[in-house]
Amino acid sequence: MSFKNLKAWQKAYDLSLKVCRAVKKFPQTERFALGTQLSKAAISVPANIAEGYERQHRKEYVQFLSFARGSLGEVETYTMMAKDLGYFSPEEYESLEGIRAETGKLLRGLMKSLS
Repeated sequence: MSFKNLKAWQKAYDLSLKVCRAVKKFPQTERFALGTQLSKAAISVPANIAEGYERQHRKEYVQFLSFARGSLGEVETYTMMAKDLGYFSPEEYESLEGIRAETGKLLRGLMKSLS
């Protein structure tokens, strides 16, 4: 099995792709400020899931899943900010937030199964 088979990783990867595409529509001045922060946070979620999966010890795996959860919190904050600044439509925000919330549930379930 591979980390790519994990539903949490698949959903996080989908979120990161959608965020990166959405950030391309930000005003030029924000692409390198809020856009970069948002993209980095979104990308770190599946990356941390993958890195933890590839670690030798369960404790390390759970630690990297915890990092992924922290990054999801960042994504939530940055997407709210982007919506409130008018960079995301309400529909675009709701779509991203739905995927983010689902990723969080899957991640919590994965962490619980490892504890």
